[in-house]
Amino acid sequence: RDVKLSANWMAAAGVEGEDAALFDTVKAVGLELCPELGIAIPVGKDSLSMKTVWRDDAGEKTMTAPLSLIITAFAPVLDATKTLTPELQAIENSVLLLIDLGAGKNRLGGSVLAQVYNQLGDNCPDVDDAKRLKAFFESIQTLNQQQKLLAYHDRSDGGLLAVAAEMLFASRLEVNLNLNGDVLSELFNEELGAVVQVKREDLESVKTLFTHNGLIDCVFEIGTVGTHENQRLNISKSGEIIYSESRANIQKTWSELSYRMQALRDNPACAKQEFEQIADDTDGGLHALLTFDVNENVAAPFLNLSRPKVAILREQGVNGHVEMAAAFDKAGFSSIDVHMSDIISGRVSLQDFKGLVACGGFSYGDVLGAGGGWAKSILFNPKARDEFAAFFTREDTFSLGVCNGCQMLSGLKEIIPNAQHWARFARNNSEQFEARVAMVRVEESPSILFAGMAGSRMPVVVAHGEGRAVFSQNLQAAVEAKMIALSYVDSRGVPTTDFPANPNGSPFGVTGLTTTDGKVTIMMPHPERCFRTLQNSWHPNDWV
Repeated sequence: RDVKLSANWMAAAGVEGEDAALFDTVKAVGLELCPELGIAIPVGKDSLSMKTVWRDDAGEKTMTAPLSLIITAFAPVLDATKTLTPELQAIENSVLLLIDLGAGKNRLGGSVLAQVYNQLGDNCPDVDDAKRLKAFFESIQTLNQQQKLLAYHDRSDGGLLAVAAEMLFASRLEVNLNLNGDVLSELFNEELGAVVQVKREDLESVKTLFTHNGLIDCVFEIGTVGTHENQRLNISKSGEIIYSESRANIQKTWSELSYRMQALRDNPACAKQEFEQIADDTDGGLHALLTFDVNENVAAPFLNLSRPKVAILREQGVNGHVEMAAAFDKAGFSSIDVHMSDIISGRVSLQDFKGLVACGGFSYGDVLGAGGGWAKSILFNPKARDEFAAFFTREDTFSLGVCNGCQMLSGLKEIIPNAQHWARFARNNSEQFEARVAMVRVEESPSILFAGMAGSRMPVVVAHGEGRAVFSQNLQAAVEAKMIALSYVDSRGVPTTDFPANPNGSPFGVTGLTTTDGKVTIMMPHPERCFRTLQNSWHPNDWV
């Protein structure tokens, strides 16, 4: 089979009872379950020192971690676009199906409900029938290939109530659950299984497949999906509503502990802004509104011409250069890997290139001021300074700086013509490194890299600790000169300083700048990490 497993066995070897328990676990998984599933464990590791001993004033103390097994499955993927997520689809007349591999046992041992009452329970969920699990996997794979699954969420980590809540949060669509048995055990058991959303018109064919695979007795129609206008979770028993609450209240309760921890660790004002945003039912989230054709091959008209050489510049710690090279190669350029040591030593000259791209991703370990340090390694080296200054003053070149590269180029503005009003970049207002997907809007500017894109809004990857633009007295001058090329916007497309739509707190949402002649552009987001549709965690359905 294509599926393989990696196993991390963790136990306190030598502690009474632990060796025998480890043996039983290896036997159950390696000699019984895996052969029944027809898969193997070719790789793994063991951590057999899960016990610590220390002394304090009261004497010697010990702590022994419980026996644990962490399994990671891996397999080749033929089509990375066929992913299943918990995001419910706003399709009229769809249904929610529960595939219950626990066969109605609804065991509550080890569940979150038991733990709330300071109990573990006696009877825990288990893999009672390996053939049933195998049939489930094959059924889901088939239905996914047939594109009959609109949404998917496993049940074994949190139970049905957690499944319904997370599907509600992801989609902001009303969820209606209909139960018939014991409510607590149905909502909180963490037996193997999943909840899927399917079109009602596909229901019979879906059930036919489960019947063919011997699972129809495990399949139950448990609910429906409503609209964005009524963002609620409704739970009924035998047709009578026994629980109904708004998404906003459930999600705020769900997130409150994380918010309180975040407020202690990070800037409390940012934590509060993010927490309060949960209550906004009108927040449309990620979206795309483009003024250009995203599916157009911009390189097509130039395929028979020579490919301009672009230097993909990196320094110690930079890790975004491969993706950047791929993006420029796709756009019709010849991407050449250039390290700063190549320029300083004279092995490479920028006079051989039409483009220069300073990449991001943990230059100098992404310590505070890393981009500034990179800039100073150029400014204080006469040979490097002359090389870069000559490149920037040529009329036939362009430059791009992303993330650390953005910080670096902003530190070189004294040798970049027409960059006098640029900002420097300081620590994020959140006081943390922010790795997120954010919405941006392309502003009207002379940037040659954003030509024909003004007004476009789209999601983009951000990953930085120092992305807040600080203009001193130059912000208004930069605005008047149309040097603002890119801005963070909220779900309504309005530039914002609110966290997390603006992950760093830059004024007016500024996250990209250009020179007045448009030859040099800098930005904090990472477009090279999402230039292909399948790289995006979310994208409109018409992006191919």
